[in-house]
Amino acid sequence: MLADKVAACQDDELIRTVVISTSRFTRNLVAGVAENQENAFENEPELRRTLYTYSSWTASQDPGTFPVIRMVVQTLSNMVTTNENLMTCLWKIYMNLPEEQAVFVRVLSLPDPRTILSLLVLLVNCIYDNSARQALLVRTRNGVRICIALLDRMTDLHDAEESSDAGKAFDYGYHLFSLLFGGGFAPDLFGNLKVDGEVIVPHQTILLKLLDSYLQSSPSETLFSGMAPMLIACFFELSTYSSGAIRNVVDSDQPDVVHRDNGIHMAPDPILPKACEALVLVTQCITSIMLASEATHGQGGVWPLFRQSVSSHGRVIAEHTVELLRLLDTFLPRVNFGRPVTQPGRKEHQCSAAAADPTGFLYLKRDLVRLIGILCHGDKEIQDRIRQCDGISVIMNMCVIDERNPYLREHAILTLHNLLEGNKDNQAVVHSIQPSETN
Repeated sequence: MLADKVAACQDDELIRTVVISTSRFTRNLVAGVAENQENAFENEPELRRTLYTYSSWTASQDPGTFPVIRMVVQTLSNMVTTNENLMTCLWKIYMNLPEEQAVFVRVLSLPDPRTILSLLVLLVNCIYDNSARQALLVRTRNGVRICIALLDRMTDLHDAEESSDAGKAFDYGYHLFSLLFGGGFAPDLFGNLKVDGEVIVPHQTILLKLLDSYLQSSPSETLFSGMAPMLIACFFELSTYSSGAIRNVVDSDQPDVVHRDNGIHMAPDPILPKACEALVLVTQCITSIMLASEATHGQGGVWPLFRQSVSSHGRVIAEHTVELLRLLDTFLPRVNFGRPVTQPGRKEHQCSAAAADPTGFLYLKRDLVRLIGILCHGDKEIQDRIRQCDGISVIMNMCVIDERNPYLREHAILTLHNLLEGNKDNQAVVHSIQPSETN
Protein backbone atom coordinates (compact mmCIF):
# COMPACT_ATOMS: atom_id res chain seq x y z
CA MET A 1 0.00 0.00 0.00
CA LEU A 2 2.78 2.43 0.93
CA ALA A 3 4.54 1.76 -2.40
CA ASP A 4 1.34 2.76 -4.21
CA LYS A 5 1.23 6.03 -2.26
CA VAL A 6 4.90 6.66 -3.14
CA ALA A 7 4.25 6.10 -6.84
CA ALA A 8 1.32 8.54 -6.76
CA CYS A 9 2.81 11.19 -4.46
CA GLN A 10 6.59 10.91 -4.68
CA ASP A 11 7.04 14.65 -4.07
CA ASP A 12 4.90 14.64 -0.95
CA GLU A 13 7.11 15.41 2.06
CA LEU A 14 4.76 13.56 4.42
CA ILE A 15 4.98 10.39 2.32
CA ARG A 16 8.77 10.61 2.37
CA THR A 17 8.77 10.97 6.13
CA VAL A 18 6.50 7.93 6.53
CA VAL A 19 8.75 5.85 4.22
CA ILE A 20 11.88 6.83 6.15
CA SER A 21 10.28 6.13 9.53
CA THR A 22 8.81 2.79 8.44
CA SER A 23 12.08 1.71 6.82
CA ARG A 24 14.14 2.72 9.83
CA PHE A 25 11.84 0.78 12.17
CA THR A 26 12.04 -2.31 9.94
CA ARG A 27 15.82 -1.97 9.52
CA ASN A 28 16.33 -2.01 13.29
CA LEU A 29 13.79 -4.77 13.87
CA VAL A 30 15.30 -7.30 11.44
CA ALA A 31 19.03 -6.80 12.11
CA GLY A 32 20.53 -10.21 12.87
CA VAL A 33 17.17 -11.83 13.75
CA ALA A 34 16.43 -14.62 11.28
CA GLU A 35 12.72 -14.95 12.03
CA ASN A 36 12.12 -11.21 11.67
CA GLN A 37 14.12 -11.20 8.44
CA GLU A 38 11.99 -13.99 7.00
CA ASN A 39 8.76 -12.19 7.86
CA ALA A 40 9.95 -8.81 6.62
CA PHE A 41 11.29 -10.21 3.35
CA GLU A 42 7.72 -10.69 2.18
CA ASN A 43 7.71 -6.89 1.71
CA GLU A 44 10.81 -6.87 -0.52
CA PRO A 45 8.75 -6.18 -3.70
CA GLU A 46 7.29 -3.07 -2.03
CA LEU A 47 10.77 -1.84 -1.09
CA ARG A 48 11.95 -2.48 -4.63
CA ARG A 49 9.06 -0.46 -6.07
CA THR A 50 9.87 2.37 -3.67
CA LEU A 51 13.50 2.33 -4.78
CA TYR A 52 12.43 2.31 -8.41
CA THR A 53 10.19 5.36 -7.91
CA TYR A 54 12.69 7.46 -5.99
CA SER A 55 15.67 6.55 -8.18
CA SER A 56 13.99 7.74 -11.40
CA TRP A 57 15.79 10.55 -13.18
CA THR A 58 13.14 13.11 -12.27
CA ALA A 59 12.97 12.16 -8.60
CA SER A 60 16.75 11.88 -8.24
CA GLN A 61 17.15 15.56 -9.22
CA ASP A 62 15.72 16.38 -5.80
CA PRO A 63 18.31 15.81 -3.03
CA GLY A 64 15.39 15.27 -0.66
CA THR A 65 14.95 11.78 -2.14
CA PHE A 66 18.45 10.64 -1.14
CA PRO A 67 17.63 9.98 2.56
CA VAL A 68 14.61 7.93 1.47
CA ILE A 69 16.64 5.79 -0.94
CA ARG A 70 19.42 5.40 1.60
CA MET A 71 17.07 4.18 4.33
CA VAL A 72 15.34 1.69 1.99
CA VAL A 73 18.70 0.30 0.89
CA GLN A 74 19.82 -0.07 4.51
CA THR A 75 16.57 -1.89 5.28
CA LEU A 76 17.17 -4.32 2.42
CA SER A 77 20.71 -4.85 3.66
CA ASN A 78 19.70 -5.66 7.24
CA MET A 79 16.86 -7.82 5.95
CA VAL A 80 19.24 -10.33 4.34
CA THR A 81 22.66 -9.92 5.97
CA THR A 82 23.81 -13.10 7.80
CA ASN A 83 20.86 -14.99 6.28
CA GLU A 84 22.32 -17.06 3.43
CA ASN A 85 19.00 -18.21 2.03
CA LEU A 86 17.58 -14.68 1.85
CA MET A 87 20.79 -13.24 0.40
CA THR A 88 20.73 -15.83 -2.37
CA CYS A 89 17.04 -15.20 -3.02
CA LEU A 90 17.49 -11.43 -3.16
CA TRP A 91 20.60 -11.72 -5.34
CA LYS A 92 18.88 -13.92 -7.91
CA ILE A 93 15.93 -11.54 -8.08
CA TYR A 94 18.04 -8.42 -8.62
CA MET A 95 20.48 -10.03 -11.05
CA ASN A 96 17.60 -11.16 -13.27
CA LEU A 97 15.31 -8.14 -13.21
CA PRO A 98 14.22 -6.65 -16.55
CA GLU A 99 16.78 -4.11 -17.70
CA GLU A 100 14.52 -1.12 -17.10
CA GLN A 101 13.92 -2.23 -13.49
CA ALA A 102 17.58 -2.62 -12.49
CA VAL A 103 17.33 -0.40 -9.43
CA PHE A 104 20.89 -1.05 -8.20
CA VAL A 105 22.24 0.45 -11.42
CA ARG A 106 20.01 3.48 -10.94
CA VAL A 107 21.10 3.98 -7.34
CA LEU A 108 24.79 3.79 -8.31
CA SER A 109 24.22 6.66 -10.75
CA LEU A 110 22.98 9.00 -8.01
CA PRO A 111 25.24 11.97 -7.14
CA ASP A 112 25.24 11.15 -3.44
CA PRO A 113 28.25 9.23 -2.05
CA ARG A 114 26.51 8.42 1.21
CA THR A 115 23.70 6.61 -0.61
CA ILE A 116 26.19 4.79 -2.83
CA LEU A 117 28.09 3.71 0.29
CA SER A 118 24.91 2.16 1.74
CA LEU A 119 24.34 0.18 -1.45
CA LEU A 120 27.97 -0.96 -1.60
CA VAL A 121 27.69 -2.34 1.93
CA LEU A 122 24.75 -4.45 0.74
CA LEU A 123 26.59 -5.61 -2.40
CA VAL A 124 29.75 -6.56 -0.51
CA ASN A 125 27.78 -8.45 2.14
CA CYS A 126 25.99 -10.43 -0.56
CA ILE A 127 29.07 -11.57 -2.49
CA TYR A 128 31.42 -12.04 0.45
CA ASP A 129 32.79 -15.58 0.53
CA ASN A 130 30.16 -16.82 -1.94
CA SER A 131 31.39 -17.88 -5.36
CA ALA A 132 27.90 -18.47 -6.78
CA ARG A 133 26.73 -14.93 -6.09
CA GLN A 134 30.03 -13.53 -7.35
CA ALA A 135 29.51 -15.45 -10.59
CA LEU A 136 26.06 -13.94 -11.05
CA LEU A 137 27.52 -10.47 -10.62
CA VAL A 138 30.08 -10.88 -13.40
CA ARG A 139 28.12 -13.11 -15.80
CA THR A 140 24.54 -11.82 -15.84
CA ARG A 141 23.53 -8.79 -17.86
CA ASN A 142 22.36 -6.84 -14.81
CA GLY A 143 25.46 -7.85 -12.88
CA VAL A 144 27.78 -6.53 -15.58
CA ARG A 145 25.76 -3.30 -15.73
CA ILE A 146 26.24 -2.91 -11.98
CA CYS A 147 29.99 -3.41 -12.40
CA ILE A 148 30.11 -0.85 -15.22
CA ALA A 149 28.19 1.70 -13.14
CA LEU A 150 30.49 1.07 -10.20
CA LEU A 151 33.64 1.41 -12.32
CA ASP A 152 32.35 4.80 -13.45
CA ARG A 153 31.84 5.85 -9.84
CA MET A 154 35.27 4.59 -8.79
CA THR A 155 36.79 7.16 -11.13
CA ASP A 156 34.68 9.93 -9.56
CA LEU A 157 35.44 8.83 -5.98
CA HIS A 158 39.16 8.19 -6.41
CA ASP A 159 40.44 11.55 -5.15
CA ALA A 160 38.01 11.90 -2.27
CA GLU A 161 39.18 12.46 1.29
CA GLU A 162 39.68 9.06 2.88
CA SER A 163 37.49 9.78 5.91
CA SER A 164 34.62 11.22 3.84
CA ASP A 165 31.59 9.25 2.64
CA ALA A 166 33.02 9.36 -0.88
CA GLY A 167 36.36 8.00 0.35
CA LYS A 168 34.63 5.21 2.25
CA ALA A 169 32.53 4.41 -0.83
CA PHE A 170 35.71 4.10 -2.88
CA ASP A 171 37.19 1.72 -0.30
CA TYR A 172 34.06 -0.44 -0.36
CA GLY A 173 34.05 -0.42 -4.15
CA TYR A 174 37.68 -1.52 -4.23
CA HIS A 175 36.85 -4.22 -1.66
CA LEU A 176 34.04 -5.49 -3.89
CA PHE A 177 36.34 -5.83 -6.90
CA SER A 178 39.01 -7.41 -4.70
CA LEU A 179 36.50 -10.08 -3.73
CA LEU A 180 35.82 -10.74 -7.41
CA PHE A 181 39.55 -10.92 -8.17
CA GLY A 182 40.08 -13.22 -5.19
CA GLY A 183 37.28 -15.45 -6.45
CA GLY A 184 39.07 -15.81 -9.79
CA PHE A 185 36.54 -13.75 -11.77
CA ALA A 186 38.89 -11.11 -13.23
CA PRO A 187 39.06 -12.84 -16.67
CA ASP A 188 35.27 -13.25 -16.85
CA LEU A 189 34.57 -9.64 -15.95
CA PHE A 190 37.28 -8.25 -18.24
CA GLY A 191 35.89 -10.28 -21.13
CA ASN A 192 32.30 -9.23 -20.45
CA LEU A 193 33.31 -5.56 -20.47
CA LYS A 194 34.74 -5.88 -23.97
CA VAL A 195 33.02 -4.12 -26.87
CA ASP A 196 33.13 -5.75 -30.30
CA GLY A 197 35.49 -3.98 -32.66
CA GLU A 198 37.35 -2.10 -29.89
CA VAL A 199 40.85 -3.03 -28.76
CA ILE A 200 40.18 -1.55 -25.29
CA VAL A 201 37.38 0.39 -23.61
CA PRO A 202 37.55 2.75 -20.60
CA HIS A 203 35.86 0.34 -18.19
CA GLN A 204 38.46 -2.33 -18.98
CA THR A 205 41.23 0.17 -18.30
CA ILE A 206 39.73 1.09 -14.92
CA LEU A 207 39.42 -2.61 -14.08
CA LEU A 208 43.10 -3.12 -15.00
CA LYS A 209 44.06 -0.29 -12.65
CA LEU A 210 42.20 -2.00 -9.81
CA LEU A 211 43.72 -5.37 -10.72
CA ASP A 212 47.22 -3.87 -10.82
CA SER A 213 46.69 -2.47 -7.32
CA TYR A 214 45.29 -5.79 -6.11
CA LEU A 215 48.26 -7.78 -7.44
CA GLN A 216 50.65 -5.54 -5.53
CA SER A 217 48.94 -6.45 -2.25
CA SER A 218 50.29 -10.04 -2.14
CA PRO A 219 47.20 -12.00 -3.23
CA SER A 220 46.94 -15.78 -3.19
CA GLU A 221 49.20 -17.34 -5.82
CA THR A 222 46.50 -19.87 -6.69
CA LEU A 223 44.89 -17.08 -8.74
CA PHE A 224 47.89 -16.53 -11.00
CA SER A 225 47.31 -19.45 -13.35
CA GLY A 226 43.76 -18.24 -14.02
CA MET A 227 44.80 -14.64 -14.68
CA ALA A 228 47.83 -15.45 -16.86
CA PRO A 229 45.94 -16.43 -20.08
CA MET A 230 43.84 -13.25 -19.92
CA LEU A 231 46.89 -11.03 -19.43
CA ILE A 232 48.85 -12.80 -22.17
CA ALA A 233 46.02 -12.47 -24.70
CA CYS A 234 45.52 -8.84 -23.73
CA PHE A 235 49.27 -8.13 -24.06
CA PHE A 236 49.40 -9.64 -27.54
CA GLU A 237 46.33 -7.73 -28.69
CA LEU A 238 47.42 -4.35 -27.29
CA SER A 239 51.07 -4.63 -28.38
CA THR A 240 50.10 -5.74 -31.89
CA TYR A 241 47.63 -2.87 -32.22
CA SER A 242 50.10 -0.32 -30.85
CA SER A 243 52.93 -1.53 -33.10
CA GLY A 244 50.69 -1.32 -36.16
CA ALA A 245 49.45 2.19 -35.33
CA ILE A 246 52.97 3.49 -34.67
CA ARG A 247 54.37 1.82 -37.78
CA ASN A 248 51.81 3.65 -39.88
CA VAL A 249 53.31 6.93 -38.65
CA VAL A 250 56.98 5.95 -38.69
CA ASP A 251 56.76 4.63 -42.26
CA SER A 252 54.56 7.47 -43.50
CA ASP A 253 55.87 10.23 -45.79
CA GLN A 254 52.83 12.42 -45.17
CA PRO A 255 53.46 15.00 -42.44
CA ASP A 256 49.78 15.95 -42.34
CA VAL A 257 49.09 12.62 -40.66
CA VAL A 258 50.41 14.08 -37.43
CA HIS A 259 50.26 17.86 -37.79
CA ARG A 260 47.46 20.27 -37.04
CA ASP A 261 47.16 23.56 -38.93
CA ASN A 262 48.71 25.38 -35.99
CA GLY A 263 51.76 23.13 -35.99
CA ILE A 264 50.88 21.08 -32.89
CA HIS A 265 51.40 17.38 -33.42
CA MET A 266 48.27 15.27 -33.27
CA ALA A 267 47.90 11.60 -32.47
CA PRO A 268 47.99 9.33 -35.58
CA ASP A 269 45.29 7.18 -34.02
CA PRO A 270 43.02 8.46 -31.23
CA ILE A 271 42.88 4.97 -29.72
CA LEU A 272 46.67 4.57 -29.55
CA PRO A 273 47.22 6.49 -26.27
CA LYS A 274 44.41 4.51 -24.64
CA ALA A 275 45.85 1.22 -25.90
CA CYS A 276 49.29 2.17 -24.58
CA GLU A 277 47.88 3.19 -21.21
CA ALA A 278 46.20 -0.21 -20.91
CA LEU A 279 49.38 -1.94 -22.11
CA VAL A 280 51.36 -0.32 -19.28
CA LEU A 281 48.83 -1.72 -16.78
CA VAL A 282 48.88 -5.20 -18.33
CA THR A 283 52.69 -5.17 -18.29
CA GLN A 284 52.73 -4.17 -14.63
CA CYS A 285 50.26 -6.96 -13.79
CA ILE A 286 52.43 -9.53 -15.58
CA THR A 287 55.52 -8.24 -13.80
CA SER A 288 53.83 -8.42 -10.38
CA ILE A 289 52.66 -12.00 -10.98
CA MET A 290 56.05 -13.20 -12.22
CA LEU A 291 57.98 -11.65 -9.34
CA ALA A 292 55.51 -12.91 -6.72
CA SER A 293 55.60 -16.40 -8.23
CA GLU A 294 59.40 -16.45 -8.37
CA ALA A 295 59.62 -15.66 -4.67
CA THR A 296 58.06 -19.03 -3.78
CA HIS A 297 58.33 -21.24 -6.87
CA GLY A 298 61.48 -19.99 -8.55
CA GLN A 299 61.02 -19.78 -12.31
CA GLY A 300 58.39 -22.51 -12.35
CA GLY A 301 54.70 -21.93 -11.75
CA VAL A 302 53.34 -19.42 -14.27
CA TRP A 303 56.75 -18.40 -15.66
CA PRO A 304 56.66 -20.84 -18.60
CA LEU A 305 53.24 -19.48 -19.60
CA PHE A 306 54.56 -15.95 -19.93
CA ARG A 307 57.80 -17.04 -21.60
CA GLN A 308 56.53 -19.62 -24.06
CA SER A 309 53.04 -18.46 -25.08
CA VAL A 310 52.98 -17.66 -28.79
CA SER A 311 50.78 -15.10 -30.51
CA SER A 312 48.91 -15.63 -33.77
CA HIS A 313 51.98 -14.09 -35.45
CA GLY A 314 54.18 -16.89 -34.11
CA ARG A 315 56.12 -14.71 -31.66
CA VAL A 316 56.53 -14.82 -27.89
CA ILE A 317 55.94 -11.88 -25.55
CA ALA A 318 59.63 -10.93 -25.53
CA GLU A 319 59.71 -10.60 -29.33
CA HIS A 320 56.54 -8.50 -29.41
CA THR A 321 58.04 -6.27 -26.73
CA VAL A 322 61.29 -5.77 -28.64
CA GLU A 323 59.40 -4.81 -31.80
CA LEU A 324 57.28 -2.27 -29.95
CA LEU A 325 60.30 -0.77 -28.19
CA ARG A 326 62.10 -0.38 -31.52
CA LEU A 327 59.15 1.53 -32.92
CA LEU A 328 58.76 3.60 -29.76
CA ASP A 329 62.40 4.64 -29.95
CA THR A 330 61.54 6.38 -33.22
CA PHE A 331 57.99 7.47 -32.45
CA LEU A 332 58.43 8.60 -28.85
CA PRO A 333 61.57 10.72 -28.35
CA ARG A 334 62.99 10.81 -24.86
CA VAL A 335 62.40 13.95 -22.82
CA ASN A 336 65.26 15.79 -21.17
CA PHE A 337 64.87 19.05 -19.26
CA GLY A 338 61.26 19.17 -20.39
CA ARG A 339 62.02 19.02 -24.10
CA PRO A 340 61.98 16.09 -26.55
CA VAL A 341 65.41 15.01 -27.76
CA THR A 342 65.40 14.10 -31.44
CA GLN A 343 68.05 12.00 -33.09
CA PRO A 344 70.01 13.34 -36.08
CA GLY A 345 68.43 12.55 -39.44
CA ARG A 346 64.97 11.83 -38.06
CA LYS A 347 62.01 13.35 -39.87
CA GLU A 348 60.27 15.98 -37.80
CA HIS A 349 56.80 14.49 -38.28
CA GLN A 350 57.97 11.24 -36.75
CA CYS A 351 58.45 13.00 -33.41
CA SER A 352 54.75 12.75 -33.08
CA ALA A 353 51.94 13.66 -30.81
CA ALA A 354 53.50 11.81 -27.93
CA ALA A 355 56.16 14.49 -27.73
CA ALA A 356 53.53 17.20 -27.27
CA ASP A 357 50.97 15.20 -25.29
CA PRO A 358 52.35 12.24 -23.33
CA THR A 359 48.94 11.07 -22.08
CA GLY A 360 48.87 7.28 -22.22
CA PHE A 361 52.58 6.90 -22.96
CA LEU A 362 53.97 7.54 -19.47
CA TYR A 363 56.18 4.69 -18.16
CA LEU A 364 55.62 2.66 -21.33
CA LYS A 365 59.25 2.20 -22.35
CA ARG A 366 60.39 1.65 -18.78
CA ASP A 367 57.87 -1.08 -18.03
CA LEU A 368 58.45 -2.86 -21.34
CA VAL A 369 62.21 -2.84 -20.76
CA ARG A 370 61.67 -4.16 -17.24
CA LEU A 371 59.46 -6.96 -18.57
CA ILE A 372 62.15 -8.07 -21.02
CA GLY A 373 64.68 -8.13 -18.19
CA ILE A 374 62.45 -10.44 -16.18
CA LEU A 375 61.58 -12.72 -19.09
CA CYS A 376 65.20 -13.27 -20.16
CA HIS A 377 66.64 -13.71 -16.68
CA GLY A 378 68.37 -17.09 -16.58
CA ASP A 379 66.67 -18.31 -19.77
CA LYS A 380 69.01 -18.83 -22.70
CA GLU A 381 66.21 -19.53 -25.17
CA ILE A 382 64.62 -16.13 -24.52
CA GLN A 383 68.05 -14.48 -24.56
CA ASP A 384 68.71 -16.00 -27.99
CA ARG A 385 65.30 -15.00 -29.34
CA ILE A 386 65.92 -11.40 -28.31
CA ARG A 387 69.34 -11.42 -30.01
CA GLN A 388 67.90 -12.91 -33.18
CA CYS A 389 65.33 -10.11 -33.48
CA ASP A 390 68.07 -7.51 -32.91
CA GLY A 391 66.76 -6.75 -29.43
CA ILE A 392 70.16 -6.17 -27.83
CA SER A 393 70.74 -2.91 -29.71
CA VAL A 394 67.17 -1.85 -28.85
CA ILE A 395 67.86 -2.32 -25.14
CA MET A 396 71.20 -0.51 -25.43
CA ASN A 397 69.36 2.46 -26.95
CA MET A 398 67.20 2.56 -23.82
CA CYS A 399 70.21 3.23 -21.56
CA VAL A 400 69.31 6.93 -21.45
CA ILE A 401 67.60 9.40 -19.16
CA ASP A 402 63.97 10.02 -20.07
CA GLU A 403 61.76 12.16 -17.84
CA ARG A 404 58.71 10.39 -19.21
CA ASN A 405 60.14 7.05 -18.04
CA PRO A 406 61.76 7.39 -14.59
CA TYR A 407 64.62 4.92 -14.03
CA LEU A 408 64.52 3.79 -17.66
CA ARG A 409 68.32 3.79 -17.85
CA GLU A 410 68.68 1.71 -14.69
CA HIS A 411 66.14 -0.87 -15.85
CA ALA A 412 67.80 -1.02 -19.28
CA ILE A 413 71.23 -1.65 -17.72
CA LEU A 414 69.83 -4.44 -15.55
CA THR A 415 68.03 -5.93 -18.55
CA LEU A 416 71.23 -5.81 -20.57
CA HIS A 417 72.99 -7.63 -17.75
CA ASN A 418 70.34 -10.37 -17.80
CA LEU A 419 70.65 -10.66 -21.58
CA LEU A 420 74.43 -11.13 -21.44
CA GLU A 421 74.68 -13.32 -18.36
CA GLY A 422 75.92 -16.76 -19.38
CA ASN A 423 75.35 -16.09 -23.07
CA LYS A 424 78.55 -15.75 -25.10
CA ASP A 425 76.71 -15.07 -28.37
CA ASN A 426 74.97 -12.08 -26.83
CA GLN A 427 78.23 -10.88 -25.30
CA ALA A 428 79.87 -11.07 -28.73
CA VAL A 429 77.14 -8.86 -30.18
CA VAL A 430 77.84 -6.16 -27.60
CA HIS A 431 81.60 -6.40 -28.15
CA SER A 432 81.07 -5.93 -31.88
CA ILE A 433 79.16 -2.67 -31.43
CA GLN A 434 81.44 0.35 -31.69
CA PRO A 435 80.52 3.75 -30.29
CA SER A 436 79.80 6.28 -33.02
CA GLU A 437 82.19 9.19 -33.35
CA THR A 438 81.10 12.77 -32.82
CA ASN A 439 82.55 15.79 -34.53
